[in-house]
Amino acid sequence: MNIVDRFLQYTRINTTTSREKGAAGIMPSSDGQMELARLIKSELEALGLVDIELRDTAILTATLPSNLPADQKVKTVSFFAHLDTSAEQTNDTKAKIVGYEGGDICLNEAQGITLKLAEFPELANYIGDDILVTDGNSLLGADDKAAIAAIMDAVRHLVANPHILHGDVKVAFVPDEEQGLRGAKAFDVEAFGADFGYTLDCCGIGEFVHENWNAGDVVVTFTGQSAHPMSAKGKLKNSLLMAHKFISMLPEGEAPQYTEGTEGYYWVKEMSGNSVKTVLKMDVRDFTKDGYQDRMNFLKNLAESCCALWGEGSVSITLADRYENVANSLEGDAGFPIDIAKLAYARNDIEMKAIPMRGGYDGAVLSQKGLPCPNIFTGAHNFHSIYEYLPVKSLKAASAVVVEVIKITAERG
Repeated sequence: MNIVDRFLQYTRINTTTSREKGAAGIMPSSDGQMELARLIKSELEALGLVDIELRDTAILTATLPSNLPADQKVKTVSFFAHLDTSAEQTNDTKAKIVGYEGGDICLNEAQGITLKLAEFPELANYIGDDILVTDGNSLLGADDKAAIAAIMDAVRHLVANPHILHGDVKVAFVPDEEQGLRGAKAFDVEAFGADFGYTLDCCGIGEFVHENWNAGDVVVTFTGQSAHPMSAKGKLKNSLLMAHKFISMLPEGEAPQYTEGTEGYYWVKEMSGNSVKTVLKMDVRDFTKDGYQDRMNFLKNLAESCCALWGEGSVSITLADRYENVANSLEGDAGFPIDIAKLAYARNDIEMKAIPMRGGYDGAVLSQKGLPCPNIFTGAHNFHSIYEYLPVKSLKAASAVVVEVIKITAERG
């Protein structure tokens, strides 16, 4: 089966993550994710992989055994993809292949849905290529089925070409990345037994991620005092106004809508309550360890100062770390996965474009657990959108990079 047919086969299984079931602690949150995991498991078995294990959480792992001499030991490399697709669209995917000759792409003539070059100018980079698109009524699911197809195609290539020397190669497919990296958080890194790894998720051809946010969650609770308006003077303490005052004291311009690149921020995400009690929920993001800690300390100090101003028990704050920057796990000698990827890109005549990810991904959690895990491109564009598309040459390039990473790992010992 060629890589395009493999990808299309995966898109026919609806694996939309369910936020409701996820919130209830159910994993996988949708039946389609387990259905896809079972299909991949059968393909891994047909390819002759060993130590195949599919858990009831839909976490699937397997090993392609080394074909090196028994006395030659090399590091074990691993590759990760997630099974679920985002909940922005829940319809079944009806993917199609378009031979792109430039200009706009009509996704659905009857409904007037068009992928417009003016809105997505990077399309011009793919003139003359075949492009996989939706019918305008769903996501394409390249996030992250392109990754699954690329990994499986790379494994197929190695099995079909036993003269290519490689050490043990481990693969893993995890559920519910699209709602809090739940599969990665449940993943047993120690039992997996890999030395380092790569996720394949997001990004056009050539892009590479080895840094992302240090991320934290903050909950601030404001407790006021009720009073009837007729006798409220000097007695009423309105927790809603306290929350608004607190927000007004956040650094101006340090919010998502004002920042880009590696600029950190405070994100006021949710506020609920009444005059007696108000709960404010915030995200904190920063690329550096010190910057992240400074932001968390600032909020803690601000809450304590407000509590001193408004009275004992008026303000309480809870700070929690969500995930770390992958770069924290790739410092110094531990940065060899970056070096291997650079060489793999170069051998495939692909210019590496390292980008800071303004978000989290499975590799952030896996790295924090002790498995250094930067991210390789899948080649797809416009994730979480009906305008998602995947150039075929980019998909094939992702598979070729995986193969080359495996070869280089064996060469370097």
